[in-house]
Amino acid sequence: MLLADSFLHHFDPFAFRFSENVGVRWYGLSYAVGFLLAWLFARWMAKSGRSTLTVRDVGDMMFSVILGVLIGGRLGYAILYEQRLLTDFTGQFPFWGLFAINKGGMASHGGMVGVIIALTWFGRRRGLSVLHMLDIGCLASTFGLFLGRIANFINAELWGKPLPDLQQSYVIGRGLTQVDPPWWSIKYPQEVTELWTRANDARLEMLEPLQRVIADADRFYPKIVAAAQKGDATVVATLKPLLTAYYPSQLIQALTDGPLLGAVLVLVWLKPRKPGVVGSWFLITYAVMRVITEMFRQPDDGVALTFGLSRGQLLSAFMLLTGCVCIWIATHRKVEKMSGLLRPMHARE
Repeated sequence: MLLADSFLHHFDPFAFRFSENVGVRWYGLSYAVGFLLAWLFARWMAKSGRSTLTVRDVGDMMFSVILGVLIGGRLGYAILYEQRLLTDFTGQFPFWGLFAINKGGMASHGGMVGVIIALTWFGRRRGLSVLHMLDIGCLASTFGLFLGRIANFINAELWGKPLPDLQQSYVIGRGLTQVDPPWWSIKYPQEVTELWTRANDARLEMLEPLQRVIADADRFYPKIVAAAQKGDATVVATLKPLLTAYYPSQLIQALTDGPLLGAVLVLVWLKPRKPGVVGSWFLITYAVMRVITEMFRQPDDGVALTFGLSRGQLLSAFMLLTGCVCIWIATHRKVEKMSGLLRPMHARE
């Protein structure tokens, strides 16, 4: 049976539109909801007496965190993946490539550094334990990490690797095709315009029968993609058997960066811990899971492997070493343990 159950990606990156290219994107909504959930969690920690924060402190802390995420994430992307954005100045809005959010995106590692700097600044300014602020920030960030990966999937970005048993599957007389991809694999109609047309792929010839359905020769391939996303039965029947099946790396990393990472941190913090222990476990757990899950994700375009590791794996390896050092320091500090999630200290207003 050819091409059985693989999922055909058809999501619109806009939650709703005001015009063809203007509207509210799922990516932006994921950040907004992530910040809201983080604020609710930090407020609960303060109000229930599980933190040295007051309820009034939480709003100021979240403002610092939002700036840290946005500035750190965008700068991190430019520095790590697309340095030309730092020097790309034009006479048209938004004038600086760094502000052109449609060019590239955000780097999770950069966002983390931004949050660390923001919480360090906030804690020192308020005379609060910086390590305790980081503990709260790490656990609260799992909401945003989860939603951000879901938004990556909806946007059809950061594709996984092709399933290995399908990369060299040919049928004589029909060109490149695939055999029985699993139901959890993902196929992207965008593959036609983003990969096939660049490489003059032989599968393009097999789309010629669709010329009777799509008469616009100048935008033939983009319209095929659009029709497939809208569920046109004729286009889907012709196109889907030709598409490559990929690992759902965004969903895999959504699971590890969100629920699994959050569950580990909750278990660590059920009982009182010294400040910095939870944050250290965040670095260790995130790094290990990121190194593993990157094996299912395609390396970033234009970024060469180093020692066989992707840029994300290399940065995560550094995070792992940092986390191991931090947890040793945190556990050996002569400070009192702070209340756990099951043991509030006292309510604060």
